[in-house]
Amino acid sequence: MKPTSKIDSAHPWKTDNWYVSHWNYLEEVTKDFNPPPQVKVHDITLRDGEQQAGVIFTKDDKIQIAEKLAEVGIHRIEAGMPAVSPNDEAALREIVKRNLSSEIFCFARCMVPDVELAADCGVDGIVIEIPSSKHLIEKGYKWPLEKAIELSITATSAAKKAGLKTVFFTIDATRSDMDWLLDLVDRVAVEGHMDAFTLVDTFGVLSPQAATYFAKKVKERISKPIEVHFHPDFGMGVANTVNAVLAGAEVIHTTVLGIGERAGNTPMEETVLALLTMYGIDVGIDFSKLNELAALVQKLSGFDVPPNRPFIGKNAYNIESGIVTGWYKNVFESDPTIVYPVHPDFVGHDAPKILMGKKSGLDNIELWIQKLG
Repeated sequence: MKPTSKIDSAHPWKTDNWYVSHWNYLEEVTKDFNPPPQVKVHDITLRDGEQQAGVIFTKDDKIQIAEKLAEVGIHRIEAGMPAVSPNDEAALREIVKRNLSSEIFCFARCMVPDVELAADCGVDGIVIEIPSSKHLIEKGYKWPLEKAIELSITATSAAKKAGLKTVFFTIDATRSDMDWLLDLVDRVAVEGHMDAFTLVDTFGVLSPQAATYFAKKVKERISKPIEVHFHPDFGMGVANTVNAVLAGAEVIHTTVLGIGERAGNTPMEETVLALLTMYGIDVGIDFSKLNELAALVQKLSGFDVPPNRPFIGKNAYNIESGIVTGWYKNVFESDPTIVYPVHPDFVGHDAPKILMGKKSGLDNIELWIQKLG
């Protein structure tokens, strides 16, 4: 069976490759959803992902990961922050030279020299950061509020002059005053430049309900496309990202394995699969290569993935308990998604293993006898 993400419009909750709850598709549940026509994935593994404590990517590592991301079909790759070091700059330049199918972006401070360096590297676009909460501007950076506005206008104007697709990235947006934040974005859009605005939950403190509300408020006020960059400090990264998409956000920022600063970033694998299976939103990537990509990033980062991590953990599809082994024995060959909500082949995972242990039963023993001949 060749994995396919084709969705049955009559029964989108059940295909050959997944089986989720039909309740997800009830009109009472979906009536207020307003997703965009297309959702793009903006991968930040090579920049924010590398901010995971203890993770260091070499230039060759970054090139390998970028090539695999493009092979999977990721729309945009944030390939680094060239101002960090000569090695980061060199890696970015080499990735640009590869002419990958993905758009190549880089990250920059709200500083004209950062923008000029990005343009010289040949990237397609730039993500320009600025603190947006008053406490972070005044206490963290020790700036007057007007300085944040002036820097934003100057840097984004420089990006426009350089011909770069410009994403305005507001640090700590979810702890800012909403009126102040939207006024900042309005001024930058009018006096400076932006092609898109990123709603950033820097410290992972947003609830799913607030993510919906905030995304809707931003869409009402700002005519530019909305991107979302959420952290999972309370385990809400996937839920917040999904809710923002359902409220109209067009681009999601994620990392492979969910690696990143502190507790990480929103994991790409779980997010894109939730969108596909539970909401009928296909981001258009090659899902069958997710485990290849995850294995590569795990190897090069040295990051230990929990064995029970959904879809990519080594034990994500293994079974030890006797009751569930009985289900597996009876249905896996004929109707595998009865026991697995997403087929392992669909995400490129190894075949399930039936294990022996404390919770095992007669069905485990029977399958092992058959295996051993």
